[in-house]
Amino acid sequence: MPAKSMDELVSLCKRRGFIFQSSEIYGGLQGLYDFGPLGVELKNNLKNAWWSSMVYERDDIEGIDAAILTHSKVLKHSGHESTFTDPLVDCKECKSRHRADHIKDKCPNCGSNDLTEPRPFNLMFKTSIGPVDDDSNYGYLRPETAQHIFINFKNILDSTSKSLPFGVAQMGKAFRNEITPRNFIFRVREFEQMELEFFVEPGSDLEWHKYWLEERLNWWENQGVKKESIQILDVPKDELAHYSKGTYDLMYQFPHGLEELEGIANRTDFDLGSHSKNQDELSIQAKTSKNNDSNAKLAIQNIESKKWVVPYVIEPSAGVERGLLAVLNEAYERETLEGDKERIVLKLKPHLAPIKAAIIPLKKNDSELVNLATKIKQDLQKTLKKKVILENTGNIGKSYRKHDEVGTPNCVTVDYDSLEKNTVTIRDRDTMEQKTVNIKDLNKHLSI
Repeated sequence: MPAKSMDELVSLCKRRGFIFQSSEIYGGLQGLYDFGPLGVELKNNLKNAWWSSMVYERDDIEGIDAAILTHSKVLKHSGHESTFTDPLVDCKECKSRHRADHIKDKCPNCGSNDLTEPRPFNLMFKTSIGPVDDDSNYGYLRPETAQHIFINFKNILDSTSKSLPFGVAQMGKAFRNEITPRNFIFRVREFEQMELEFFVEPGSDLEWHKYWLEERLNWWENQGVKKESIQILDVPKDELAHYSKGTYDLMYQFPHGLEELEGIANRTDFDLGSHSKNQDELSIQAKTSKNNDSNAKLAIQNIESKKWVVPYVIEPSAGVERGLLAVLNEAYERETLEGDKERIVLKLKPHLAPIKAAIIPLKKNDSELVNLATKIKQDLQKTLKKKVILENTGNIGKSYRKHDEVGTPNCVTVDYDSLEKNTVTIRDRDTMEQKTVNIKDLNKHLSI
């Protein structure tokens, strides 16, 4: 059963070293979080699962890692400079600011109805580039990873000789100056994205759009977010982004409410068309603004007809932090044990678990047990190349509870039989069942 409230997850994340408020010793900085020792492992495991599914398990997707600082002309021609806004209102009473679409006619801070009229607020972080700080030397921290895929389209095409359909994947930081960051790591100002731009022949886009919807549902299920936990929202036409022909939002019941986990958009030929030179020579279907700045034709020439085609784009786009929050929420369980005792357990998929195994000597002051446990830990870590720890507390029960709470799928106890018979006891996180195995066969019996 998922967490009953966001407070439960926040408490667990702080207590066990998953996530901390950024700059906490100075009062914190709203909308910014730091990932601790276990948080960075979980985050990296989720990202690695996404990258593997996109790039390593397919032959039609390449990866890139582009710059964070972004040329102003990229975001001018993408439409971000003019349209990447949220409606902002001020409370005249307490001087606080809020997103107009997140409040209902009164200030959530003081309750006043004396609000300004909504006005557009651009969400991008603008910064000067180089030693001269003026309006001619500026750029932006990228608000999304997608645009760098589009502007590198020709480079990727020329260097890989790909043909349609094919995709380009990217993970990385993005920045949005949210008016009211909220709900823990759900809506923040600095975050990571996992985005795929999948380029297809115009006319095949509807089929590919449905294909990627199913692919993404299956992927989330493999991460522990069941299909039954996701509602598919076919975004109404009057709510679509300006570039979108159609969008499926995967809506998940987070502790704070039903919100978007991932969006899968049919972006048509808007992006490549917007960034391309010689637009008049191309049969661009989307409504784009004139571009006299680009020096590249972002299109593919059909070998047989010699006609230039601007591909349509299907974009599955997910936030890492939102994904991590959903994974944590789905994995969180509070179980009642015998004698009215209780345990909190994170039933994470083993491939996502921050710690793959904890090696626990029965007694912390017995050098023979500790030395053997240390050797098992070192050998296992070399083999798995994943995080394995020595848990030398001397209290087996407390060690089990700790590792239940952080999602460690395997606890391995080293006792006196280990010294005499070369055996260890493996305890399963989810069932709490234990079995004895030979040390040399330990790898075969672990859930990883």
